[in-house]
Amino acid sequence: MFDSPLSASAYEILGVDPSVDDVELRRAYRLRLRETHPDTGGDAAVFIQVQRAWELVGTAESRAAYDRRSGAHPGIPSEPEWSGWRPQSATRTDTRPRARSYGHPGGWRRERYLSLIREWAGRGVEVPDPYDPALVRSAPRDLRRLLADALAEEATARTVSALGMGFTVWHDVATGADADDKLDHVVLSPSGLYGVMSEDFGGVVGFRRGEITGPSLGTRAPVTAALSRMRTVAKAARVKFGGVIIVLPDDDLSQAVTPLGSSRGVPVVVVRRSALAMVLRQGVPGARAIGGNELFDVRTRLQQTVTFV
Repeated sequence: MFDSPLSASAYEILGVDPSVDDVELRRAYRLRLRETHPDTGGDAAVFIQVQRAWELVGTAESRAAYDRRSGAHPGIPSEPEWSGWRPQSATRTDTRPRARSYGHPGGWRRERYLSLIREWAGRGVEVPDPYDPALVRSAPRDLRRLLADALAEEATARTVSALGMGFTVWHDVATGADADDKLDHVVLSPSGLYGVMSEDFGGVVGFRRGEITGPSLGTRAPVTAALSRMRTVAKAARVKFGGVIIVLPDDDLSQAVTPLGSSRGVPVVVVRRSALAMVLRQGVPGARAIGGNELFDVRTRLQQTVTFV
């Protein structure tokens, strides 16, 4: 939650200015606990956010460390050494078999972010570190969303990669003329063939009539978009998907797995990032397993038809 370029700061979650003293901060924390507690009609996911915010700024030591790292306090420069949003090193430290992987997860959005953040800063203005937290926090939301989505896609890629050779994944799969109109991941596994979208909306979400809702989504319909893009891939490759998986940050969901029903017989689930590996291993409820020669045939069809943004 607080590591996302889109997320509210710990101070915003607690409803205070970053400059408040410790007494006022504690008072705000207790108030927010009462307001958000599920037993008094509050949202369980927001209640967890309040607790997490207090863990980050509740003591003098943790608050100082958070201020240095996050860029949330305008009077305290963020630590340049913090690299949470920079691309991770590709160096591997283990020799375990990895999933077959094609495409560059998050690559298109990272490139777009780097181009636009420099354009936003202005011509002639040096941007020595485009991932500096203070710079990112000050950027328009559309720019921060590009980076947040790239990070989400990279996190999903790491999870799938660790599942082993029984899995194959294609990243940044093109489904239309617009590069942004893409399917983030196509995952082929013994439990089924899935279209996967890695999302970060910057806050707690809800659900209504099989769709994801929330104040930050506006008119967007992520489930509908994912289904449409998946059907484009299915038609081109002549394959049948077993399910749609929407992956969100853990703190934005009140439970690990939320089924949203089926669309034309295709089940849809929304999962926490930490639950993705379990869902891919066990399968989406209602999805058809794939094995033997069919698994090889589906992989071949996808490999021959998938293109990347």
